[in-house]
Amino acid sequence: MKLLTLFTDVLTGALGPFGPIIAVGALGVMLILVTVPIMLKQKQDPLKKLKNANSNKSDTPSSANLRSGTRSVKLDRYASFLEPQDEKQLSQMRLTLMQAGYRHKDAVRYFHFAQFALGIGLLLVGVIYFVLVKSDDDLSTQQTLMYILGPGGVGYMLPKYWVTKRQQQRQEEITDGFPDSLDMMLVCIEAGQSMDQAIIRVSNEIRASYPALADEFQIVSLQIKAGRDKASVLNEMAERCGVQDISSFVTVLVQSQTFGTSVGEALRVYAAEMRDKRVMRAEEKANKLPTKMTLATMMLTVPPLLIILVGPSALGIMKLFEMAGK
Repeated sequence: MKLLTLFTDVLTGALGPFGPIIAVGALGVMLILVTVPIMLKQKQDPLKKLKNANSNKSDTPSSANLRSGTRSVKLDRYASFLEPQDEKQLSQMRLTLMQAGYRHKDAVRYFHFAQFALGIGLLLVGVIYFVLVKSDDDLSTQQTLMYILGPGGVGYMLPKYWVTKRQQQRQEEITDGFPDSLDMMLVCIEAGQSMDQAIIRVSNEIRASYPALADEFQIVSLQIKAGRDKASVLNEMAERCGVQDISSFVTVLVQSQTFGTSVGEALRVYAAEMRDKRVMRAEEKANKLPTKMTLATMMLTVPPLLIILVGPSALGIMKLFEMAGK
């Protein structure tokens, strides 16, 4: 008991009144940094070990390895920590990252690693900042926790905010460029090109203005060249984009292909609707502008106006009171 009291007095004298709390927090961080690699260290599956040994013996890469992409083998041992165990959550996270433009196979693992690394890193920064700068100040427990745990929480939420922002920007870019791409596609089809050729041409033409939409059209063209069904390829494009206009466009094309109607006529009607919809979105933003400017106008106009109108009267009343006092 005396040893514990002596240790507490030493920490309080060195780090201030919150010295024991800081020491416990630092010890917890050290335990996390030490125990997490031990927990993540897993024994290699014998089947995977045998498969890797067989693949190393072969001189040329097999077709399965070529199709597997560039997935990092080093991250496989940390899959249980860097990926959600629930298949539904994993699919949703993968779809969200894909809609944000991150199509890498290890995108989910990189995302969770960024959350973990930024959270722990900024937590250490908060502890160091508190010890070096704020330890001598008289702070409450809430302020101490804010200085120490606040940066860690910000670092943990920063990747999620970044991905959400990228997803919104990408969807806005696709929505803005989709009517122009439909007009180009309609011109190509009426000129005698097939739907596949029109998609390739449109992806090349709009790449300078709308690279996200051009990438989606290029993926569709490559998948169709690989022999996949056009309906499934278009449905995957709608899922990757996450835009309602793309989903409606895919439905129009699939129904036109199913019932044997003219693709050019369907595109002409749908392109006209998309142009009208874009004009309606512009009018909606223009109608919202006066409402948004009302608050700024009131804050910047009313105070000077009151000073100009009420200021002389208030000054005169003050002079009358001074004269009456004398």
